[in-house]
Amino acid sequence: MTNAIRILGLDPGLRHTGWGVIACEGSRLVHVAHGVVSPSDRAPFAERLLHLFEQICDVIAAHRPDEVAVEEVFVNMNPSSTLKLGHARAASLIAPARAGLPVAEYATRAVKKAVVGTGAADKAQIGFMVRRLLPAAGDTCADSADALAVAITHAHLRVAAQRLARGAA
Repeated sequence: MTNAIRILGLDPGLRHTGWGVIACEGSRLVHVAHGVVSPSDRAPFAERLLHLFEQICDVIAAHRPDEVAVEEVFVNMNPSSTLKLGHARAASLIAPARAGLPVAEYATRAVKKAVVGTGAADKAQIGFMVRRLLPAAGDTCADSADALAVAITHAHLRVAAQRLARGAA
């Protein structure tokens, strides 16, 4: 894949932030790497956020993506949890921005629809489809499977966005 674009997908979370890197050339997708960043639950809040930020910066340095895609916050009934998740998401947005990388954002339902075909898919369905689309990824935990799904979504939707941009010009 000589002209491949590397995409880093991020599934932000304060306890576990999943990440996944794919290479895409046209419609061909290839797994590069994946993992999870898990700050200590006992660390102060600010240190947990710093850990997320630094580890995402390390992933960017190690895998040199061309573009980054981040899943949007899932709003739940607990405002405090939603706010904390928003902070983790901010670390996931700032790290690639600091590296000068373009960042796209996708709603959870859009990711599910792009990868599984329905916006109401569950985690098991996402994991199954990620394994089908990226067999080299092997078994992944839910967090890294979600991050790879975000990267896959970006790979599919970035082409459509580029076509629209060309048509508008």
